[in-house]
Amino acid sequence: MPAILFVCTANICRSPIAMGLLSQMLEEKRIDGDWRVESAGTWGLEGDPAAAGSQAVMNNIGIDISEHRARRVDYELLQVYDLILTMENGHKEALCMEFPDFSDRIYMLSEMADQKQDIGDPYGGAYSGYETSCGRYPALPHGWIRNHPPACISIQLKVFTGQHCYNRCRKFFSNCGGN
Repeated sequence: MPAILFVCTANICRSPIAMGLLSQMLEEKRIDGDWRVESAGTWGLEGDPAAAGSQAVMNNIGIDISEHRARRVDYELLQVYDLILTMENGHKEALCMEFPDFSDRIYMLSEMADQKQDIGDPYGGAYSGYETSCGRYPALPHGWIRNHPPACISIQLKVFTGQHCYNRCRKFFSNCGGN
């Protein structure tokens, strides 16, 4: 079963949004196989719900993350995931330093779209900040999901696992040209 973990700071804003977007994509496109898509934080309070702004933004696009509860990254958690995608370079660097055994699985989410930019933390800001943050998920744009055929997505997502998951994941976002 392919397993993808999204990581932000407190696991209440950005990573739950990314988790919700990918989970919805898998469901909408009826991607074959059992997928494990979850999120965690580098720091934060265990059990906190997703921030109200994150929940509101996701509700506006038909995705419910109200059941989400925050948790922290640890060694046991990371060993389960084939691909670990962070929201900021600082998250990536911290995880690679603290958990070097998994450094070949850890990338910034933006790297999946051949970019290297942080996705800013909207916590404590206005609702518009959550919308902006949600719109900056370069590898998981909601409209893109609707415009690509299930067969292409299914084939590309099946190769998330294995030694070359990073390159294969990147190909998912560049090779599905609507064929």
